[in-house]
Amino acid sequence: MARLVMKFGGTSVANIERIRNVARHVKREIDEGHEVAVVVSAMSGKTNELVGWVNDANRQYDPHEYDAVVASGEQVTSGLLAIVLQEMGLRARSWQGWQIPIETNGAHGSARIVRIDGARLVDGFGQGEVAVIAGFQGVDPATGRVSTLGRGGSDNSAVAVAAAIKADRCDIYTDVDGVYTTDPRVVPKARRLDKVAFEEMLEMASLGAKVLQVRSVEMAMVHGVKTFVRSSFDDPANPQPGTLICNEEDIVEEQVVTGIAFSKDEAQITLRKVADKPGVAAAIFQPLAQANVNVDMIIQVVSDDAKTTDITFTVPAAEFERARAILEKSKDVIGFSSIQASTDVVKVSAIGVGMRSHAGVAAEAFRALAEKGINIRAITTSEIKFSVLIDAAYTELAVRTLHSLYGLDKA
Repeated sequence: MARLVMKFGGTSVANIERIRNVARHVKREIDEGHEVAVVVSAMSGKTNELVGWVNDANRQYDPHEYDAVVASGEQVTSGLLAIVLQEMGLRARSWQGWQIPIETNGAHGSARIVRIDGARLVDGFGQGEVAVIAGFQGVDPATGRVSTLGRGGSDNSAVAVAAAIKADRCDIYTDVDGVYTTDPRVVPKARRLDKVAFEEMLEMASLGAKVLQVRSVEMAMVHGVKTFVRSSFDDPANPQPGTLICNEEDIVEEQVVTGIAFSKDEAQITLRKVADKPGVAAAIFQPLAQANVNVDMIIQVVSDDAKTTDITFTVPAAEFERARAILEKSKDVIGFSSIQASTDVVKVSAIGVGMRSHAGVAAEAFRALAEKGINIRAITTSEIKFSVLIDAAYTELAVRTLHSLYGLDKA
């Protein structure tokens, strides 16, 4: 007998028939003798609808009331799944975040989980009960108000619950059957991976792969939660194993590059003729940091006179206008002559723990991209990944080129 957490996303619970399918997956595990906690998202499209209602009511909304509204989507799903499981003859009850409780900090709309007391869930297991938990939400103990964890927060809820109840594994069910070497819609030869290291998955999630939320991968890595990505659309009686997210030492056959990710959510900003003197970088990036604008790639080019420099960096496309406004406001302090910007760019990344022990991996990519006539605007690297910023028009060509270059097309 094992203790499991099963998480189902919005497309998996989009209507009553799909909720019945989810219930069949849950019943399979119960019939095998396992203790099961289920974490559910809101029905597909419901959170967007709720957010739209809040904005229609008042765009200057109280964040506490925003959370009260948008958390209701998961409450509906958890109740419906519990009802369907009861219809199947299983003991099941729904849990809201505040009832467990899942305690968070006070950052309403993007809260972080601070603590979970899993004792009540474990007590329920002892009575043969299936816990059906509303994901994406918790409670701020300082105010007693419901809080939400931000987009994709149900993944985070599931991994955190798994850690709290010492689950043997956490199965993330979604609309794909695992983690692929890249997006199969771009590269038809993309392959499902049997295993991916935590570090690799963390990079993939942060660099554009949408399979798992970044915070959930961080939490799984910190707490050593064995996590599977599986498809809820598999036959419940004969499910596929999916992809295991695990420690690097659990992977026997290690490739140099595991996957290619890309993100279209990028904007490039260049400040021209910035004074080349101490303190200028701080004057640029500190106001952005204080406004929670995430800066990624940074390039500095000193001019021939050695008195001025051009500084180029990237920010999320959604933060582009706000970042530019902050920089314009600080123009006199920074001392740049003009701002140039572009939003038709994409970041393409290669990820693999095997890069630690292989030289020249990035250089091969630069040569291959050059041979395809793809110009690189910016580069950033770490121990297990490198990223290039290119014109958006070359996205598919670049992804396919790198996917083939590192032998990921081969079965």
